[in-house]
Amino acid sequence: MRNLFLLFFCTFLLNKTMAQNNNTDVHSFAQPQKAYITHLNLNLEADFDNKILKGKATLEYKNIAQTSQIHLDTRDLDILQITQNNQPIKFQLTEPKEYLGQALIIDINPQLNQGTLTIEYQTHPQAAALQWLTPEQTAGKKNPFLFTQSQAILARTWVPCQDSPGIRFTYTATIKTPKNLMAVMSAQNPQIKNSEGIYQFEMKQPIPAYLLALAIGDFEFAPLGERTGVYAENNTLEKAKYEFAELENMLQLAEKLYGKYEWERYDLIVLPPSFPFGGMENPRITFATPTIIAEDRSLISLVAHELAHSWSGNLVTNATWNDFWINEGFTVYFERRIMEAMMGKSYAEMLAYLGYQDLLHTLELFGKDNPDTRLKLDLKDRDPDEGVSEIAYEKGYFFLITLEKKVGRPKFDAFLHQYFQKNAFQGMDTEKFLEYLKKELPETQTIDLNAWIYQPGLPSNFALTLPERFIEVEKQLKKWKNGTPPEKLNTQQWTTHEWLHFIEQLPAEISTDELEKLDQQFKFSQSGNAEIITQWLQITLPLSYTPAFAPAENFLMNVGRRKFLVPIYKAMLKTEQGTQKAKEIYQKARKNYHSVATNTLDKLILEQQR
Repeated sequence: MRNLFLLFFCTFLLNKTMAQNNNTDVHSFAQPQKAYITHLNLNLEADFDNKILKGKATLEYKNIAQTSQIHLDTRDLDILQITQNNQPIKFQLTEPKEYLGQALIIDINPQLNQGTLTIEYQTHPQAAALQWLTPEQTAGKKNPFLFTQSQAILARTWVPCQDSPGIRFTYTATIKTPKNLMAVMSAQNPQIKNSEGIYQFEMKQPIPAYLLALAIGDFEFAPLGERTGVYAENNTLEKAKYEFAELENMLQLAEKLYGKYEWERYDLIVLPPSFPFGGMENPRITFATPTIIAEDRSLISLVAHELAHSWSGNLVTNATWNDFWINEGFTVYFERRIMEAMMGKSYAEMLAYLGYQDLLHTLELFGKDNPDTRLKLDLKDRDPDEGVSEIAYEKGYFFLITLEKKVGRPKFDAFLHQYFQKNAFQGMDTEKFLEYLKKELPETQTIDLNAWIYQPGLPSNFALTLPERFIEVEKQLKKWKNGTPPEKLNTQQWTTHEWLHFIEQLPAEISTDELEKLDQQFKFSQSGNAEIITQWLQITLPLSYTPAFAPAENFLMNVGRRKFLVPIYKAMLKTEQGTQKAKEIYQKARKNYHSVATNTLDKLILEQQR
């Protein structure tokens, strides 16, 4: 009965949202004010030999403007046939546009306010959302693997859809795989393999297209709690079970903060190393990088981040990619509140300060007057992936912290709890949020909202004080600078975050001998912690510290997470020797990276070849 009520409620909100949708999404050909998708049914087969998905997408739609055409988004899809009531119907594909692909315009009956159509199609082997891995590119080395990455506008490269975050639909799917593999999606998932290699899926809650997700591989499932579990390749599963053992507790803490979890289950899948992000918040199943398995649970704030997206992003979604901060700023705030509840205030303060440092580096890199340092972006005629920077995450977070300090935490918590409830399963743009803020928390209008939202950089009066635990780190750093050998420093209780601050604060004029002594004592170059070794390589590679080159090559050959790849390659490119090495490594490693990473790295490396 509850599921029927949920379905009715979600459908009501979907219809209400689309009827009121006045946002123009410059990254979609869809015209939802005329006709929009309400449900998708996929029936696809994964062809690993030819690296394609092939089959049918059946779309249910509402025609609210009595229009004669419905517009979909596609990119590099072979559209074989479109039928309605088993009869072929006319369609056309527009000329391709960079980033956006092609509009698929399908004739429909203007006299009917709803309908269903079926699209027979197949993907291209180079579809940007799909990464087809050979057995050698997986952790197990025995079977191939496929995973998708649909955010921001890549869903259209594997499913004909209305690929805008402001358009939501429910979906079902049948996926056929090789018989020795398992499939999971951002939906209700199997927990064991079946003998036929055919898997059925259902997502009852309406989601935007960028949250469509599929992974196929030789992995297994292990429960972690009543509503939580983890999927991973066999040789990774035990480590994953240990690393994410607190997942059920984390979910309960999140619910205590901002209300009921609306997606029934929360599972993780640990993907092969080529996954380009730390995590992707696909509903019901976060896609996660293996780089967060540090074997000491020190990097689980990333899991807290993806879990928080179940409210901020998946439940209340940025209406367009120009409002990306609506997803990420809220999620960083929520993530750090979860980590504070789990680990204490001093731990969360370290996370916030590291984020502040990252934000300052980004502002320095972009330039203080760069319009891309505004929260409200203008990404017209650009790939929305260019909006993915620390601005949306950290400037968004500190804006919300400013609001919290103005009204007090209890009142702000009540505001957020209500915000997620009242706007559930709907899109949210910056202007709509500011109207909501003005109505619910009028006292925040004394804050310079314009400076935070519409102006570049940070407001001039904003600064963050150094946390107590980092003050202690700097005391040890001062001792080292004054001659105390590394082995005499008091570092025994340090977490990853203290080490990151220590490395970050090393002097620019540090000698090779000093680097060697630190490395011998603390084993930075051999660290299995991706955050620590990346920070270390950023310091040492520009200094031509020879022992850093082999670990850098090993890391770049085996990790595909863009967050780490970009700063390491940039560090190498700062010297002539490093530039040559970077080009050699990239030529070998590029095939292991997802298109999301290569789109960035191609530009970075090619700039050095001009």
